[in-house]
Formats: sequence, structure tokens, C-alpha cells
Amino acid sequence: MNRRNREAMFFNLFRVCALIVVLALVVILGYVLINGIGKWSIDFFTQDPRPNVHGALVEGGILGPLVGTIYLMLLVMVIAIPVGVLGSVFLQEYFGGTRIGRIWWMVVNNLAGVPSIVWGLLGVALLVYYLNFGLSLIAAAVTLSLLVLPLIMVATKEAVEAVPSSLREASIALGATKWQTVRHHILPYSTSGILTGIILSISRAGGETAPILLTGVAVNASIPGALGDQFQALPYYIYLMTQTTDRTQAYAMAYGASLVLIALIVGLNLVAIIMRNRYREKYRW
Repeated sequence: MNRRNREAMFFNLFRVCALIVVLALVVILGYVLINGIGKWSIDFFTQDPRPNVHGALVEGGILGPLVGTIYLMLLVMVIAIPVGVLGSVFLQEYFGGTRIGRIWWMVVNNLAGVPSIVWGLLGVALLVYYLNFGLSLIAAAVTLSLLVLPLIMVATKEAVEAVPSSLREASIALGATKWQTVRHHILPYSTSGILTGIILSISRAGGETAPILLTGVAVNASIPGALGDQFQALPYYIYLMTQTTDRTQAYAMAYGASLVLIALIVGLNLVAIIMRNRYREKYRW
């Protein structure tokens, strides 16, 4: 087999793999859409879950879980994004290439692969009991922030590394300080890559169940009015729907809630993608 035939074979293999991924995604989203869109109504979005005669929360709507999920994701973004981005830039720009920097990045890379249930146990031990946060919205938000923090830092590191070194050298040569170089050149030119990491991280945080199950979510919690209140969330609500014996009605509610969760995450992703594209067009090298 000559080189051209081998190249064609591998390209066809890549196309088949890409097609399998796209088809799998279409099948999953289509199945959830077909089974969940029928539950969408005004009551579905404006009422809290209510128990039926058997005590299962299969009636009413998803107002409490939806609001709790939005609060949780907003808190995670407020906590994780500034810490992750600035921490990664500090390590890369001020300690990049040093032994301390390599050790820190090895730790960060290892933390990125830690299972979510382990982060949940850490949140229980550190936040709920040791720091006396209790089972609360803030405890769950900090736990999820710790979970996605390594992902944001790794994505930020790769985006910062992609900025040409000549840009740094030119800025320093013109008399700018290290911080001025980072603020006015490194961060703007790496924003599109940073936003890509943030998109993936927030999407993961929005669908996690184990950490919030251990740190603050509750079945009968109302809409939280303070950071110390317990809350409901869509991932946990969907999990509850799969555990009830009244499967016909419960599964319909679960599909409807799943579709809402997907739409929420896609909406956040679209906002981030629009921002990323604007920065990509504005800052090119």
C-alpha cells in the first residue's frame, strides 16, 4: 500500500470516528427531546415539586431545582473563574520553568483527574464540619469550585503558553512591567482559549450530583434565600426521579428536567462562545 492509499485510509477512519460521535450525540439529545418536551409548560417552570399520594415528588414542576441550579452555577463561576485564571497566570508567568512551578503544575494536573465523589467527601470534611458551613449552598458551591479549578487552570496555562514569547519581549523592551505585560497583552490575547476551558468546566459543574448530594442539596428544600440555606438542584432531582417506583410519571419528569438542564448548559456555552469569538477576532497575532 503506497503513501497516498494509507493517507486516504486514515482520513476515512477519522471521518467514521467523527460520524459515530456526532450520531451518538444526536441520538441522545433527540431521545431526551422527544421524551421531555411534552412536560414543558408554564406550571412545569413555575411550580415546585409536589409529592403524589405515594409520597414521590412526581407532580408539580421544577422551579426550586431550576433556581437552585442557577444559583449554584453562578456561585461556581464567581469563585472558580477568578481564582483559576489568576492562579494559573501567576504560576505560568512568574514561576514558569522553575522547579517550584513544575511541582505545582504536576499537582494541578493530578487534581484534574480526581473523581467527583472524592471532592464531595473533601467538601463534607472541610467545609460542612471543620469550617461549620453546614449543609448549604455555599458549601456545595465551594466544593464544585474546587472540582473545576484544576480544569480551568490547565486550560488557562495552555492558552497563555500559546501567546508568542515575542509579544512578552516587545512589551518588556518598551518599558512595561511584568504585570502590565500580563494585564494588557497576555490576558487579552489568551482570552479565547481561557473561555474554552471555562465552558467545559462550568458544563461539568452543572451536571455533577455526588458533590452537592454530600454538601447541601435536600429533597424538600425551598428556594435558598441565603448562602447558608439548603437547596434543590436539577441533577439531584433527576436522580430522585430514577429512584422512585412510580416510573411512568417520574421518568417523564426526569426527561423534562434533563432537557432543561441541557438547555441551561447550552445557553451558558453559547454566551461564552460568543464572547470567545469576539476576543478571537479582536486579538489576533
